[in-house]
Amino acid sequence: MDFFQKKENRLIFRYDGECVMFTPWGKDAFRVQSSILSDINEESVALQEPENFSEDVVKIEVLDERHAVIRNGRITAELFVQEWGNALQIIYKNQKGAVLLREITNGGALARKARKFKALPGGNFRLKVSFESDSEEKIFGMGQYQQEKMNLKGCNLELAHRNSQASIPFYISSFGYGFLWHNASIGEVHFGLNTTEWVAEDTRQMDYWITAGDTPAEIEEQYAACTGKVPMMPEYGLGFWQCKLRYYNQEQVLQIAREYKKRQIPVDVIVIDYYHWPRCGDWRFDEEYFPAPAKMVEELHEMGIETMVSIWPQVDWRSENFEEMKQQGLLVKINAGVDAQMIFHGNNVFMDATNPRTREYVWEKCRKNYADLGIHLFWLDEAEPEFTTYDFDMYRYYAGAVSETGNIYPREYSRLFFEGQQSLGQKDIVNLVRCAWVGSQKYGALVWSGDIWSSYEDFRKQICAGLHMGLSGIPWWTTDIGGFHGGNIHDPEFVELLLRWFQFGTFCPVMRLHGLRMPGETIINQDGEEREWTGADNEIWSYGEEAYQIMVKFIRIREMMRDYTRTLMKEAHETGTPVMRTLFYEFPEDAPCWEITDEYMYGADILVAPVCYEKAESRKVYLPAGIEWVSAGTGERFAGGGWHEILTPIDTLPVFLREGRQGYLIHRV
Repeated sequence: MDFFQKKENRLIFRYDGECVMFTPWGKDAFRVQSSILSDINEESVALQEPENFSEDVVKIEVLDERHAVIRNGRITAELFVQEWGNALQIIYKNQKGAVLLREITNGGALARKARKFKALPGGNFRLKVSFESDSEEKIFGMGQYQQEKMNLKGCNLELAHRNSQASIPFYISSFGYGFLWHNASIGEVHFGLNTTEWVAEDTRQMDYWITAGDTPAEIEEQYAACTGKVPMMPEYGLGFWQCKLRYYNQEQVLQIAREYKKRQIPVDVIVIDYYHWPRCGDWRFDEEYFPAPAKMVEELHEMGIETMVSIWPQVDWRSENFEEMKQQGLLVKINAGVDAQMIFHGNNVFMDATNPRTREYVWEKCRKNYADLGIHLFWLDEAEPEFTTYDFDMYRYYAGAVSETGNIYPREYSRLFFEGQQSLGQKDIVNLVRCAWVGSQKYGALVWSGDIWSSYEDFRKQICAGLHMGLSGIPWWTTDIGGFHGGNIHDPEFVELLLRWFQFGTFCPVMRLHGLRMPGETIINQDGEEREWTGADNEIWSYGEEAYQIMVKFIRIREMMRDYTRTLMKEAHETGTPVMRTLFYEFPEDAPCWEITDEYMYGADILVAPVCYEKAESRKVYLPAGIEWVSAGTGERFAGGGWHEILTPIDTLPVFLREGRQGYLIHRV
């Protein structure tokens, strides 16, 4: 029997209705697809044509009837047709012959299948793909999950988006490979100690991408070359952003900006949060509270401040655009029942960002009501989208059933605004968004970590989340400094947390102060309707003089680092390199660097050790081996390769610079 077929630079296996195809896809990488009783669909949900790929390095050998090999640079796929049932088993190796990843064996008394397709009504499948697992392997990436873990080995993860959860199914292994589950279906992954299992609840075929590299940086850059890179961060992304829930009128926005200007504190962006509109889906300022938005934006520009406005994808049944959008088929559909997909200040449905006609319609509203006023930044909230019950099988997009295609929504949401802004000639685009998927980065997505709690536990989780996101191909990431829920501005314990978080935020890709601060204030409009409330003050002078001086100090530090941060953004734009980096990203040969969850590198030269426990007067800091480190606060030198106890007064943060690279010296951190 001829199990194997060469087709151009591809290797194809066929048996009993299954087709498995191996396509070299980028440097040292394969795209691997499988279908049952159908031709393989070669369209791509996220992978783009690879950069710098040479077919000359691809070698295919059919060794005999049951064995074949395909090699692309440093990665090799060995294919074996097993005697029991003629099932295919796949093994991936690097250029040294070391096993990177191996499918489970098929058949036997257990009748196992490495690629198990279970037919669903309508022609799709529930798919489970299983690999052997090595308990010594360490796994990093996969997007943003709210857990205080870096090594994901042993974790069970939902492949779906939620508020504060962004599922990006790419990971980097300590064994020297990267793996992308190239499937937008709702599902799950189990990084077990015995097997690794990927599950798609509703899909047409198997599709994944795997690459080999000698360092995490090589793997990350190969992934970025095949999924896209961020634009260049604009200059106003390098400084401090002021935000709160919520500046509810025009005069409040201008008063805050004027006060920062009066105090000579640099602010790059002021953010106008949600419900500045009459109804969700109107996508315009409420004239009662913002009577002259063009003049407001103009005055902010004169002060050197950009305006960012919140956008929600919800459309209220009472919105001025609802009936037209419903008639035109521009909304997400519920499969059965009453079509209320989120209940918040009314019954809401979501605009369908996967529909190109929806993207055109919504952008035209936002162009007219925002962009034409001089607004260059958008805050794309509710991007998962936040279905009230997260029952994904209840809904349908233009792109297909949410159970099959649901995870692309946040990327298409970012795409809507990115392409609209591009059409106006805007360059270097960045938009804040609450969720992302594979490829979101190329649409200028700056992801923040959602509506998290104001606690030290949540603070620590954000450090892990930001590092995982960087490894998942999203270099632009930020968090609500101080957390979103539960912060009372009169509580000294919250003020301490805020200051520690503010210090951390200084060394995030974007530094943005935000949150729902307590106590809040009820807002009643001129018609007597209760509107969304506003939280307590959240400016840097809102927390007392000592806190104010500390926050001013760190804003100045952020300004001192502007040139350095710009170089990091240039690296991210050109190569896909994370801005926040795990220690092992820079020091892969140093074993302890693979274990640390609460330190990171801000670029290649600055090591940051956030103070993330309550009332901590000191903390232990590991300094990677092989170089000498300089304290940015004291100038003291430390040998690498060991732990050091560092004092942490409330106005300081342990930050260390690589010896010999002190051109970006930070004074008195």
